[in-house]
Amino acid sequence: MLTQEFMREVRRLEIRTRRRVDALFAGEYHSAFKGRGIEFAEVREYEPGDDVRSIDWNATARSGRTFVKRFIEERQLSVVVSVDVSASGGFGSVSRLKSRVGAEVAAALCLAATRNNDLVGLQLFSDGVERFVPPKKGRGYVVRLMRDLLEFAPEGRQTNIDEALLELTRVLHQRSLIFVVSDFRVSDTSSLERVLRRLDRKHEVIAVRVTDPRERELPRIGLVELVDPETGERAVFDTNSAGVRRAWRERYSEQERSVDRMLRTARVDCVDVSTDRPFIHDLVRYFQVREGRR
Repeated sequence: MLTQEFMREVRRLEIRTRRRVDALFAGEYHSAFKGRGIEFAEVREYEPGDDVRSIDWNATARSGRTFVKRFIEERQLSVVVSVDVSASGGFGSVSRLKSRVGAEVAAALCLAATRNNDLVGLQLFSDGVERFVPPKKGRGYVVRLMRDLLEFAPEGRQTNIDEALLELTRVLHQRSLIFVVSDFRVSDTSSLERVLRRLDRKHEVIAVRVTDPRERELPRIGLVELVDPETGERAVFDTNSAGVRRAWRERYSEQERSVDRMLRTARVDCVDVSTDRPFIHDLVRYFQVREGRR
């Protein structure tokens, strides 16, 4: 049963993300994602300056006057936002958890798609697919997706992006734009690369990587016991040691570079967002860069 407080939280999330979408990147989203092609609209009489290649010879022959075909852009896309709900999202050293940032990013993308009359769906995954809501249209439908983002309690704790994306290859029959929102803390990048290459045969995938500054750099605060949220493994680190902090930083950077190389090889764009800054500007910047490549 949904409590009034929970529904108020859904409403707050909708208002918060809707303002960001309307004020900052609805236009950039529209420009960056043009739709699947063009569709025939009508025929009209030829006017000087029209492209002769658009002449409708059948209509011209029937009427004795020159007519051209007019086409319009087919705007509607099928968009799926795939969100990592594993236990590693429960970390945050600033003001928000990674999971909260991921939920807000997903909500903003869903709203932007809806504003552009696109179909939008949602996938939630941990070490398996926890929930899949197929792409549909409508404001009420997006509110349901936001409710799922906020209320869902995953059964799994670990991360298996491969399985989530393989499931999308099985259930998505229409070419789709897929946003994968995750911290991408994966050990086997070669396996994920193979899955992304397979998905790329029919769909387009964009990675949205959610990070926190403390994952990159340990603070100097003495002995600290850290727990891996996905495995439960515990370890003690002496953060006063420059060597320990350097090893931590180098290990993180190498893992990050490994994921970057894998995504480039798989031809997947990556947008980096963080818990310590407004994610909306990172999305806007990516949409503008993408539009510039068209």
